[in-house]
Formats: sequence, structure tokens, C-alpha cells
Amino acid sequence: MPDTRINTLGQPIGWSVPDWTPPARPARKPLEGTRVRLEPLAESHAADLFAANAADRQGQLWTYLAYGPFETQDSYRAWVRKMAESDDPQFFAILDRSSGMALGVASYLRIDPANGCIEVGHICFSPSLAGGVLATEAMAVMMRYAFALGYRRYEWKCDALNAPSRRAARRLGLGFEGVFKSATLYKGRNRDTAWYAITDRLWPRLDSLFERWLDPANFDADGRQQVSLSDLTRPVYEAGCTVTEAGW
Repeated sequence: MPDTRINTLGQPIGWSVPDWTPPARPARKPLEGTRVRLEPLAESHAADLFAANAADRQGQLWTYLAYGPFETQDSYRAWVRKMAESDDPQFFAILDRSSGMALGVASYLRIDPANGCIEVGHICFSPSLAGGVLATEAMAVMMRYAFALGYRRYEWKCDALNAPSRRAARRLGLGFEGVFKSATLYKGRNRDTAWYAITDRLWPRLDSLFERWLDPANFDADGRQQVSLSDLTRPVYEAGCTVTEAGW
């Protein structure tokens, strides 16, 4: 097994982490990208978000979340107000810098400075945000800030049946680590949870790929990508997998 040592008893042990200093918790401050701005979630974002989410007329946004859909702007505003006060999960609204409109949310959660571990979750992208360059940059910005703080591990977990979320994790270069059976219950049903993660050892490589993909030169005049992010990140995804994803 790589990166192990043998102690004086002849037993394999993990590699040394000398002078470990736990990182700070993420600050409640805006995070800046080229195309997006992530602001700490506030009640002032509720109207934009509710309007953007309303484009999902069938309510597919909420299938794999433990809350929603929200039938009225008032009910959604009440949820935003409550989440805005939370330290863990710590929510951000994702804004399109060109329009200033809030189009989605995401959060840090299970924030564990002592072990240098942090998770991204509660991802809810409106139809105008999902699958586009802005969504990708928002995820890259959140990863970049977490690793800049000194976190060693960045996790992504989702319902194992949530195929779009699993595709997104792979596309972003997070390695697959397995499925935890009957991990939780929500909305009166079982959830098997798929685990993905990227560590500080692979992050610099992945960060450079995000920069390459997000470079304006990677897009033609109609906004079409020249090189896909999945093609760029596949080697990092494969390097981060602890088990094969086939069959899960």
C-alpha cells in the first residue's frame, strides 16, 4: 500500500503529518470568481432564487433534497431565513456576475477543522445555472477556498440513485470511494449514499485543470467548449477512486 510506514512493531501505519495545524472554519464572506460571485446566503436572495427555481416546473430540483419543493415565495423565504443563520451547513448564494442575479445555492457542511475535512452539499442549481460554466466555476471556487484554508479532504456525497449528482462529481474530478448502504432516511424513504472526494495531494493538479477549462480561450464565439472538463479531469478522478464505480 503506498504512503504507509512500518512502526517499531512491524505494523503498517499512515504517513506522517508533521506540525499539523487545523485550518480555520470558512469565513462568512463573499467568494469571487471570474463569472460568478458567491455570497453568504441572505433573505435578500430569496426572490431571485425562487424565481430562478420556478423554471423547473416539474420540481425535479427537490427530488434528492430533504426539503422542498416550496409552493410559495413566502415559504421559500422562511427556509432561506433559517438557513442563512446556520453555521453548519454554511450556505452561499451563487450569483451571475454579469446580471447580479442569484441562480442557485450550495453549502459547506460537516466542517471538521480538527481532521481537515469539509464537505460540499445542499446543492440546488436552477435550470439557468445547472450544467453550465457558471455552475462549474462556483464549484471550483468553493474547492479552491477550502484548500487555501488548509483543509486536507473535500467531500461530495449524494443519494446513490441521483445520477446527475454522481456525473457532476465525476466531471469535477472527485474520486469515488463507495456506497454506504441504508445511510440515512429522508422524505420517508431510504437513502444509500455515494461518496466522492478530492484530497490536498490531488488538488493542485485538479485546480490547474479547472483554470485550463475555464479559460475563455477554451470556448468559441458561441460559447461551445473546445475541450470537455470530463476529458481533462478523468485522470484525476481515476487517481482518486478507492474502488471502481462499475456496478454501484
